[in-house]
Amino acid sequence: MSVARRGVLLGVAAYVLWGLSALYWPLVEPTGPVEILALRVLWSPVAIGLLVLALGRRRQVVAILRRPRHLALLTAASVLTTVNWAMFIWATMNGHVVDASLGYFITPLVSIAFGVVVFRERLRASQWTAIGLAALSVVVLTAEYGGPPWVALGLAVTFGTYGLIKKRVGVGAVEGLMVETAVLFPFALVYTVVLQVSGQATFGHVSVANTLLGIGAGFVMIVPMLLFSAAAPKIPLSLTGMLQYIEPIVQFLIGLLVFREPMPLTRWLAFGVLWAALAVLGADGLRRRDRERADRPAPPLSARSSRTAASDVRYPEGTR
Repeated sequence: MSVARRGVLLGVAAYVLWGLSALYWPLVEPTGPVEILALRVLWSPVAIGLLVLALGRRRQVVAILRRPRHLALLTAASVLTTVNWAMFIWATMNGHVVDASLGYFITPLVSIAFGVVVFRERLRASQWTAIGLAALSVVVLTAEYGGPPWVALGLAVTFGTYGLIKKRVGVGAVEGLMVETAVLFPFALVYTVVLQVSGQATFGHVSVANTLLGIGAGFVMIVPMLLFSAAAPKIPLSLTGMLQYIEPIVQFLIGLLVFREPMPLTRWLAFGVLWAALAVLGADGLRRRDRERADRPAPPLSARSSRTAASDVRYPEGTR
């Protein structure tokens, strides 16, 4: 199997598991969303810390802690991702999985909007078309709900802003995540202790299964993160962008087929408009990639020959 194909399979597996996480949080009931979030914040540094030690990246983590700007940005990122996860956990436990999937479908378009506002990027006509269609889908949903789809918009804006900060800070994924998860650990610890002392906690008081699932709240993200970390270097960034739609697709199917959430005609129409926007965006990205490949000068014949020879050594015939 070629390196690129292995990367695609690893990436698909990562996003499928992230999408399937919508099934995990309802299993932790009767623990409520806020207590689950606190448990996730408590156990995530343990999980990521083990990964940091396994990968030998302790020095990189210490280096981040010595840079005030990086620490401040990662603290802001930590707050945003905590709010994002709070909304996602609440959505999965209160019959809004389809709305959550909508939020992650919208996120790439929010990122494009940030590119215009923050980085002064100029959009192509197809990108403006995609944003316009996405705005139309939000208008349709607002009319259907009787108000804005706050869950979807909240997830999209918080995750889009999180991505913007991560782009600014420019640190490694694992060590950055270690700092993010550790920043809010003291607050989660205090909240959990208060719940335990006041007798309002469910963690450790319901069943062994519930306790293990509560601990698993911090570890459930490790496997897809490892898979994604292994996939990212092996596939082009443009392909990574396409694979990210797997997660909301899985969430949408879970909401529709597993939790049987209602999908009236108006909501189907809104999703159809949004999917059309994403199709326009995807087609534009593919055209741009093909154009860049066509404009890229060909390497010298000797370089091509040596690269071909190296490929023949690395990949058996028929696997490319």
